[in-house]
Amino acid sequence: MSGRVGPVLLLCLSLTVGSVQSQSSSQDAFIIQYMERRLAQMEERLNQCEQNTISVTQKTYDLSSEIRSYLSTVSILRSEVKSQVDSVSVRVERVERELEYLENKIPTDSNIEMDEELLEQQILAAELDQLKKRAKIKVENDCSTTLTQIKSLKIVKKAGDTLGSWFKDPSEGSNKVYFLSGIRNNSLLEYISLQSFTERNSSQPAKAIQLPFHWQGTGHVVYNGFLYCHRADTPNQILKVDLLNGTVVDSTLLPGAGRLPVYSLNPNTYLDMAVDELGLWVIHADSEYEGKLVITKLDKVSLAVEYTWDTQCRSRGAEGAFLICGTLYVVYNTRYGGRSTVQCLYDIHDSIHSNESPVLFFPKRYTSHSSIHYHPREKMLYAWDDGYQTIYKVETRRNDQITAELG
Repeated sequence: MSGRVGPVLLLCLSLTVGSVQSQSSSQDAFIIQYMERRLAQMEERLNQCEQNTISVTQKTYDLSSEIRSYLSTVSILRSEVKSQVDSVSVRVERVERELEYLENKIPTDSNIEMDEELLEQQILAAELDQLKKRAKIKVENDCSTTLTQIKSLKIVKKAGDTLGSWFKDPSEGSNKVYFLSGIRNNSLLEYISLQSFTERNSSQPAKAIQLPFHWQGTGHVVYNGFLYCHRADTPNQILKVDLLNGTVVDSTLLPGAGRLPVYSLNPNTYLDMAVDELGLWVIHADSEYEGKLVITKLDKVSLAVEYTWDTQCRSRGAEGAFLICGTLYVVYNTRYGGRSTVQCLYDIHDSIHSNESPVLFFPKRYTSHSSIHYHPREKMLYAWDDGYQTIYKVETRRNDQITAELG
């Protein structure tokens, strides 16, 4: 009997142990499944958190970009408002000077009676006198000459972009050539002479001058070793830069300028600097004057405005302009390029009139100019002609000879 009980007990014990092991393994599988579900949920939440972070970062970047653009717009608007205020201030000063002049002209004695006709004559005489005063510029050398012919053409070189500007410093004793390629940059090249500029392997290579700002357009000039240019991202700021060290020594805002391109065929240039026998000038188009050109005489040392003249020459269809002895010559062309012609002029001395002068043609070359600069000592025009650096020779005659012929 006892021999049978032993095996039975062993069998019961074995079944009990197997049941416990089966229950333990099912519990482990349930725990593992639970942990996997929780980890999957945590991974999903982490992914969602990462996506939210990326979205917030992008929105923050977009907001900062929008704020920067607003700040840039506000800066431009501030410059424009300051320019308009300066323009109004200049006009108010003119009116005050004219009123003061009229007050000095009209007697204060109340017993003197004037009829309306006499008063009108005195006012007209006073205005005419003011105009004459503004039109007079003291010149040490004889400058009573007028352009009669653009005689010859010389293509010096092909370099740089399609648009650009090149010229010589017209001051006495200087032969340096300056090269500014494109319509926006912060550097220029200086050559010791025209020969150095034209030679491919010159023993005197160009000197690269870096500036602490960007210039804009093609209306720059160098005069007495100083660069005069339009500062980029401003409507009407003119800078005077010492090219020995590349530093800005003076600046000014030109009232009324910067709202329109100077010439419709060169839409990237808003201020066109020029030098002639009388000194430093700037040309711009005035939106309040039907888009016609305005010339301003500047003091080369302080950049102060000396005189301003409104001309009858239109900006539409123009590609460039230059001054000779205080006379503005405006060059016109077609938008597709053609033979350039001088069709309008304005003489500040009122000795030559546009309707009395013939149309002047450039030598036969059908193209367009992005800049034209006059050299008063050489009687040459330095032009940028679709990437070609070109020189035109000009002929002039005395005004009294032309007036006698017209008479």
